[in-house]
Amino acid sequence: MAAARLTTTDIAIDDRAAPSEVRSSRALVQAVRWRSGLSQAEFSRAFAIPLPVLSELEHGEARPDAAMLAYLRVIDHAPDVVREALTRAGL
Repeated sequence: MAAARLTTTDIAIDDRAAPSEVRSSRALVQAVRWRSGLSQAEFSRAFAIPLPVLSELEHGEARPDAAMLAYLRVIDHAPDVVREALTRAGL
């Protein structure tokens, strides 16, 4: 078994880190938003996530369910596709 690689870089804020590499759901939420370059309010509006929910997720006051985790991973991978789909849906 290979030893875990230790780094001093916090992968939660490393824009090269894949979402699957972050250490917690809170870090995943933060990493996806930070990589988007959007503020919480902008991210909330762009991806139809209520601002209070986003804030609670980023502060660790709430845990994302499986659907939210999947949605965040899709946003991280293809934000333009998600925005287009939301526009088509009238959101």
